[in-house]
Amino acid sequence: MSINHFKHIQKPEDLRKLKQNDLKAFADDLRQEIISVLSKGEGHLGSSLGTVELTIALHYCFNTPEDLLIWDVGHQAYGHKILTGRREAFKKLRQRYGVSGFPKRNESNYDTFGTGHAGTAISAALGMALSAKLEDKSRLHIAIVGDASIANGMAFEALNHLGTTKANVLVILNDNSMGIDPSVGALKNYFNSVKKKKISTSNFFQSLNLPYAGPINGHDMNILLSTFESQKKQKGPRVLHIVTTKGKGLSSAEEEQIIYHAPGKFDPLTGKLGPSNKNKTLKFQKIFGETLYKLALKNKKIVAITPAMSTGSGLVKMLKKLPEQFIDVGIAEQHSVTLAAGMACQGILPFCVIYSTFLQRAYDQVIHDVALQKLPIVLCIDRAGIVGHDGPTHHGLFDISFLRCVPNIHIVAPRNSKELQNTLYTAQLGIDQPLAIRYPRGYSEQKDISFDFQKINWGKGELLKNGSHVAILSLGTISKTVEKALRGIKQSEAFAHFDLRFVKPLDESLLHKVFKKFKAVVVFEEGVKHGGVGSAILEFASMQFYKTPIQLEGVPDKFIPHGNTEELFKEIDLDVIGITEKLQLILNKVMA
Repeated sequence: MSINHFKHIQKPEDLRKLKQNDLKAFADDLRQEIISVLSKGEGHLGSSLGTVELTIALHYCFNTPEDLLIWDVGHQAYGHKILTGRREAFKKLRQRYGVSGFPKRNESNYDTFGTGHAGTAISAALGMALSAKLEDKSRLHIAIVGDASIANGMAFEALNHLGTTKANVLVILNDNSMGIDPSVGALKNYFNSVKKKKISTSNFFQSLNLPYAGPINGHDMNILLSTFESQKKQKGPRVLHIVTTKGKGLSSAEEEQIIYHAPGKFDPLTGKLGPSNKNKTLKFQKIFGETLYKLALKNKKIVAITPAMSTGSGLVKMLKKLPEQFIDVGIAEQHSVTLAAGMACQGILPFCVIYSTFLQRAYDQVIHDVALQKLPIVLCIDRAGIVGHDGPTHHGLFDISFLRCVPNIHIVAPRNSKELQNTLYTAQLGIDQPLAIRYPRGYSEQKDISFDFQKINWGKGELLKNGSHVAILSLGTISKTVEKALRGIKQSEAFAHFDLRFVKPLDESLLHKVFKKFKAVVVFEEGVKHGGVGSAILEFASMQFYKTPIQLEGVPDKFIPHGNTEELFKEIDLDVIGITEKLQLILNKVMA
């Protein structure tokens, strides 16, 4: 059958009209549809290829959306999006005004819960099931837990609660032995033993009072359908273990599962990857990883810790060549921070490498286990700022605000990758309290990596451009955009430009000079304005009784959508044109 035969399949009601014998052919076409769309742009390819048969069987057997599906992690759900009224819209996946790469409640009533971060589905499903019981509603709640998110601490907490209830929750363990990188930990080893029949049954779940079934082949449509029909007759909490292959149906994605987790553009027929960055510059993550590796070769007290982000954070070289100085804890952000705290207690210098939005999940550990005890760990905050197509669940916009109020912590935001290298070098020379270093996703200004490190002037900012009337204070890599904007202003000599570098401690000597000399101050940051470095400047000026006008420029008080990074910066007026216009307006007021 050709894909044209299935064009009428737009929603689960259409799917259920197919004969069971047609489902395998439809699965082949659905898989090709996912490959075709993702070959043209960014997206999470491997995970959704692995759930095609599962997705079809779920919507074919169960009464969705009355029966509730929760995908965990959410990037498994591309087939689900296509089957639930978004087939045409899927062509604009992750583009501005297109469908999100993750389930979103305001996008479809089939998306019952937003799942951009891992480990949340069982808790949410249980909450929904207990609510249904209170309202005397009869429905099934299905949490599809994949890509190693079963090992997340929140998932354990939810399972522990689920086993004490009679809630009608089916937990489907979609076991593909992968997150972004290969799964790690004792639980992964246990499930591998179950799959290899070395253990007759899964005592892990049964010990939690959760009936267990499986493992079954998650790509065998007939087995899936018969198993789901059996599950429909059951009630209460239970676990079904299915085994899938990440990247199923595209040989290159099956063989190179890490690369094809989110490969960018590729040939839909051969799987061959598209051309790399035309500018030939290096990503911040590459420079970070190479630098930390270089430093760790000489400083044996350095240990890199990551919660399942070794590839994304550029740490593969440390993993392979310095395994004794590298720890991947899996999707366990809280554990990663307190593990680092424990190591710091014993004289080790842990570099806890974690995405900005994932650090949100370990906030109490930063306060209680690290800062309160003034333990010298380095929080390397990757993906700080706007990240683009992953959208609001992954934009790293809150870390300055939520860390700045914590005592005992220093926060630094290098303005470029060379400054990042020098900051890492300076940090490993010795710190006596927690340090947070934030840096963005994407390409740097460097084409090659050099290791001619220089010690940074701790707690000090830097004058980048002299001027006469208005002081621009910028933090982090947005300084480059500010510099470009200044070139487009005729009276640019009226603007001085300072790189703050540190959020905490602020360079108060620099700020005193700024407020005594200039008629106005404007602060630019790639983070939320509320509570960010601009707020810190306002607090300083207030405490010192300065009356100089201060304008704050950053991310407004709203969640920023998904889309191309350049489009998003334009939308919030933090692109070159937007900053140029803001500066010109300020200058007009000052010179009036």
